[in-house]
Amino acid sequence: MEKRKVADCRKMPSDSNCSVTIAGREEELMPLVVHHATTVHGHKDTPELREEIRKNLTDES
Repeated sequence: MEKRKVADCRKMPSDSNCSVTIAGREEELMPLVVHHATTVHGHKDTPELREEIRKNLTDES
């Protein structure tokens, strides 16, 4: 079974102190995290943003 990944806003640089955590398979997770980053945090959807998000994903414990 494929490991689930976790995206935790608390581990990303942010001024808003966002505490959202999203978990799932990476292919499910990325669109949700990118949507959250662009709509809530005002980031632009760029390859650099997606790479930064991927770097900060962790395995679900």
